[in-house]
Amino acid sequence: MPMYEYRCLACDSRFERLRRMDQGDTDVLCPACQSALVERRVSVFATHTRGAGAVASEVPVTASTAGCCSGACGCGSRN
Repeated sequence: MPMYEYRCLACDSRFERLRRMDQGDTDVLCPACQSALVERRVSVFATHTRGAGAVASEVPVTASTAGCCSGACGCGSRN
């Protein structure tokens, strides 16, 4: 189930709810003021990388790994 972020239009409170995808915009009440005047916000997420060139130096692209995904998921062999 995805986590949705909301903002209450009545009190400007921001909160999150873990909901099924088909329930993303239905029956959401603000936990601070119990208002139903809420809007779903665009969620942002963070990622972490090991720096420039990390993937290229870890898995060399060869004829055996270039087929589907350069071997990152283990589908190719590492040479």
